[in-house]
Amino acid sequence: MADDFHKPTQFSGSKFESFQGGDDPASINIVAHETAHALLARVRSDPDPRIVERLVAYTDEHGIDAVAELWSRATPRSLPGALWRLYLVRLLIRQDPEGTAYLFQRGTEVAVTIDPVVAGAQAPTGPAEIIAVADEILRGVFAGDFAVALDRAAAFCRVTSTGCTSIADDLDATEPVRSSELTTRALRFSTTAQDFASCARLWRHQSLD
Repeated sequence: MADDFHKPTQFSGSKFESFQGGDDPASINIVAHETAHALLARVRSDPDPRIVERLVAYTDEHGIDAVAELWSRATPRSLPGALWRLYLVRLLIRQDPEGTAYLFQRGTEVAVTIDPVVAGAQAPTGPAEIIAVADEILRGVFAGDFAVALDRAAAFCRVTSTGCTSIADDLDATEPVRSSELTTRALRFSTTAQDFASCARLWRHQSLD
């Protein structure tokens, strides 16, 4: 997985859609879990704001490579898997804030749930607001209620998935290729939302390994 990325990383929507993870040797799996638990325990025990901010912005300086090497192959419903996906979603947002904000804003307009409120993005949601919510969610992982951060990430993904589906429906007759791409992206966001929500439940039951 790490070989697919080069600093500075440009992570396209198509790569997000095609990400599948994979099986790893046991030793890599152990390292993934140990590093995830050690990092979270260390920072949450003493959440120095400077350290938290460096961790939030870690991939901005180092690219996604280092995070991918540690956690990208962990199962989705595990602590390293959750951390990997949180960084991945943040990176996707920061690389296309205009496009992501457009999808999210459409989702808020058609959503019939409280997900837009749970996600916590300022309305109306533009590029600056979508970047802010991505950073807030990741910051909450290290200096807040971890389950709440995961719930916010899940809500964000569900709203964005709804936006993708709505726009795909609009384009179905006139731009079928683009419509199909958005439908695929909606499925990926929906699946990721399910993973985040499951991880939040496991964390609350002290079962997120």
